Amino acid sequence: MTSAPFATPVTAAELDWQADTPVALAYDDPYFSRDDGTAESRHVFVDGNALGRRFAALPAGATFVIAETGFGTGLNLLCAMACFLAEAPADSTLHFISVEKHPLRPADLRRAHSHWPQFAALAEELAQVYPPLAPGLHRRWLCQGRVALTLVFADVQDALPHLHARVDAWFLDGFAPARNPDMWQPTLFNAMARLSAPGASFATFTAAGFVRRGLTAAGFQVDRVPGFGRKREMLVGRTAGDWQAAVRPTGQAAVIGAGLAGATCARALAERGWQVTVFDPQGIAQGASGNLAGVVYTTPSPHATAQNRFYQSSYLNALHWLQRHGFPGCRDDGALSGVRQYPPDPRQQARQHGALDSGLWPEDQLQPCTDHDGLLLPGGGYIRPPHWCAHLLDHPRIRLVQQRVTHLAPRDERWQLTLDEGPAQAADIAVIANAAAARELCQLDWLPLKLIRGQVSYCRATDASHDWSQAICHSGYLTPALDGLHCVGATFDLRRHDLQPDASDNDRNLAELAAQLPEQWAQLGGPDIEVVGERVGLRCQSIDFLPLAGEVPDARALPHRPLPGLYMSIAHGSRGITGTPLCAELIAALVNDEPLPVDTELLGALAPARFILRQRKKQPEWTP
Repeated sequence: MTSAPFATPVTAAELDWQADTPVALAYDDPYFSRDDGTAESRHVFVDGNALGRRFAALPAGATFVIAETGFGTGLNLLCAMACFLAEAPADSTLHFISVEKHPLRPADLRRAHSHWPQFAALAEELAQVYPPLAPGLHRRWLCQGRVALTLVFADVQDALPHLHARVDAWFLDGFAPARNPDMWQPTLFNAMARLSAPGASFATFTAAGFVRRGLTAAGFQVDRVPGFGRKREMLVGRTAGDWQAAVRPTGQAAVIGAGLAGATCARALAERGWQVTVFDPQGIAQGASGNLAGVVYTTPSPHATAQNRFYQSSYLNALHWLQRHGFPGCRDDGALSGVRQYPPDPRQQARQHGALDSGLWPEDQLQPCTDHDGLLLPGGGYIRPPHWCAHLLDHPRIRLVQQRVTHLAPRDERWQLTLDEGPAQAADIAVIANAAAARELCQLDWLPLKLIRGQVSYCRATDASHDWSQAICHSGYLTPALDGLHCVGATFDLRRHDLQPDASDNDRNLAELAAQLPEQWAQLGGPDIEVVGERVGLRCQSIDFLPLAGEVPDARALPHRPLPGLYMSIAHGSRGITGTPLCAELIAALVNDEPLPVDTELLGALAPARFILRQRKKQPEWTP
């Protein structure tokens, strides 16, 4: 099953540059006023929504949400960000959601921005995080975490019904109704009404009668006001009700588990003002997240199923997290130097070539290898997971408690944690991030989890292998050297659950290396490869190969409802590095009632409740 709004390859905008003004060839319409684009944007969208006054009046810790139909050059975002940074409280957050069917190529974006020197710093930061032209939602953080941009590459008519947000102000942009009639439809206005907060505002440059009537029919109060420049009138308005700024909740959060899932969740919550305590008796990344090296990668596919879309979206989001947090910061932490994928069999080879030809993967993110019939993920790489976890947990609002949580139960609208030593502790919310141990901790017998034992072999680098720079994935994987050791792995055993190293597993890893990568096997020493150590871990995986991320359901309730304040991020399998940041973003957004970083289908595909609903033969999709 595919998700139609996000299964269509992205077609970049084709431009005709007329002096300093880009004109869309498909619509024969300029992206902004030829007279003064910034003045037009401020007049129509910033002033039309009274943003300066509203930003200045925001209370501490407020969240303000703008949604836009047509990102274009990003000029409206730059104007809104500049106003927000100048007027809003320092601890407030701006969420800016923009849907774009034909995004500009990065070079065109930079060319447009070069004509607005007043926005040079903001424009450069936007260009640095501008997402690849892949369909779907792309969450990017700007301005040291004060601005969250969610770019949605899809047709706006298709995308808006699949988004979750509480919008305070609308930038109803896009090309003129006469040039782009498909956008200005009742379905757009109805979707706007559904996503709007009480008293939400809108502004648009057009005063076309059918637009005014469509907005009125959808429940908006609509007024005609003076337009910009030669445009005599434009439309502004609001939904019914009294608008009130949303203030994000804060309090005490408990995160159970200090591996990749726990560290990403803790960091996402701490950055939103929560005081976070992370509980793990073994310390940071001592479970399945504790290998010497892990690969930042995904498995590209030509099929836009929910599973494959999550793999792509989470991979691109993980790259942004690493970029944003400055990791890896040195050679000892790894390097984002690209990942080569060599198909181990004809079926995988067909899948990889299909991904290349599907149009779902932009060329800057997926390329054919030049030296092998495989793929190159140029943005991927290898990192040291324990260092990444420690880097994330190094935050003033995060503390680590090396104790085991033996019981978790609700009490007085909070969650009480019983520890193996010392007094019980309480938290306003709790996040379960301890893999398969979640089932026993909370008596979640319905969790369909399986454990997969994996052993990785640590092999001493040779003169020939020491300068390898890229990780290679095949039926196993091989990483460049860290501390003079290469990771060769890993076994995949569903039957054994012990953590005792096994010499025969090292033999299996080396035999697989010799069969799949004979050149690298020879450079590493061939039959004389020196194995100096190994590590065993238990991967936790769900039966549908997707993690469980979101609110924990009350399995006893009919109809289903979530347990208030309880969340989980588990079952990441062997993809914890790439999958956990997006799951952490989702959980933090649910906790704080923010716009969600995933669409309806992915929300349901990740929701822990999906397994309860399937057992009851109800629809698998679930929304909060």
